[in-house]
Amino acid sequence: MALLKDFKTARKVVRTMLRSRRNRRSVAGLLDEHPLPVPGSVSIAVYFADTKVNLYQMRQWYAPLEELSKRFPVAIIARSPSAVLALWNEAPVPTVYLRRVSELEQFVAEQPLKIIFYVNQNAKNFQMFRYGRMWHVFINHGESDKMYMTTNQFKAYDFSFVAGDAALDRLSYKLWDFDIKKKAIPIGRPQADHFAGDLPYTPDDRTVILYAPTWEGDRDAAAYGSIESHGVALAKAVIASDKHRLIYRPHPRSGVVNGAYKRANIDIIAAIAEANESDPSVQHVYDDGKEMGWQLVAADVAITDVSAMVYDRLATGKPLIVTRPLSEHAEIDEGGYLGSCEWLRADQAGDILAIAERVQFDTEAKERLGYWAERHFGDTTPGAATARFHDAVESLVALWHRHAQIHIGDRLVTEADPFEDDEDESPDAE
Repeated sequence: MALLKDFKTARKVVRTMLRSRRNRRSVAGLLDEHPLPVPGSVSIAVYFADTKVNLYQMRQWYAPLEELSKRFPVAIIARSPSAVLALWNEAPVPTVYLRRVSELEQFVAEQPLKIIFYVNQNAKNFQMFRYGRMWHVFINHGESDKMYMTTNQFKAYDFSFVAGDAALDRLSYKLWDFDIKKKAIPIGRPQADHFAGDLPYTPDDRTVILYAPTWEGDRDAAAYGSIESHGVALAKAVIASDKHRLIYRPHPRSGVVNGAYKRANIDIIAAIAEANESDPSVQHVYDDGKEMGWQLVAADVAITDVSAMVYDRLATGKPLIVTRPLSEHAEIDEGGYLGSCEWLRADQAGDILAIAERVQFDTEAKERLGYWAERHFGDTTPGAATARFHDAVESLVALWHRHAQIHIGDRLVTEADPFEDDEDESPDAE
């Protein structure tokens, strides 16, 4: 068994290396079509050191970044070949490929960077943290009550843009000696101002239920995924109804750790395909598309796991159900919205239609939802979050100029690290 496991591991490593080399050849062939920005032309950049598998973290910022680029020159810095190939194809702002540390250093030397945004906690972020004459700002890839939202890594950034009062309270409670008033800036959820898109079905009198579970997680404390425990039963219940339509949008990493979780995901996808083939008019949807937003506003009721999807939906103010993790070790902060949300236990999944109807029309449930939407996001009036986002950026740019004047006479020294390994040939360096 040990030999078999070693063989499978070696085969996976070889496949990953071959894929990485193919990606690098593809990038090399496209570099001429994507030249670096003119020196002196970029003032704000988003640093994305991850591979394509986590590109969903960038995608939700596309629309806000495109809007911001009307005020400030914005670019995305990509460090992975697989990621930059996708970003070149779909990002609405310029993307530069800087795989080597020396290339990153040259870009920083040429551009008047004032703000660097980060959407995740990738270890390679520290290669960018080296540079001190700019603000390093964590914007995250969602609002939630996951433990990820209160990691001590927040202290590594100059500032963090957060959603609202709930996030401020969460950080204040979890992080020791963290200057909330200075370091955390509430901006709401600017993505919500761009929730739109073409529907992949023809609207009718069916009640639309969105089921958007997260992946299974890689540790007990983060085992929030419900596909195996809740998903199959609730999906089959919705599919069996002649009055409901299912939109199924699983996390792109679903099943990467657990084989049973992966099989449950495949079972739901197969059930949707079978139902649509039997009766095309039902128009159930398996959604693995890049576009995120229309699902949240189109659904009459949404069912999500403990994840950022809870709060993306909460920002719409529409009925929401949250699956209760089966694992007793899953860390849940019930001091906020999750202490008052509509929970769905695994043994209730088969009764989802009755539960969804109650949540959709119950007056008390609607009032609770409205209270928590405001607490998490502040003013949810269309356009308000975008205005707060822009105001926060402009205030940091103004602060940058003030500090630039203070340090105008400083002797400029290199911020390069002579001990930094400039080559990254690891198998996962896609």
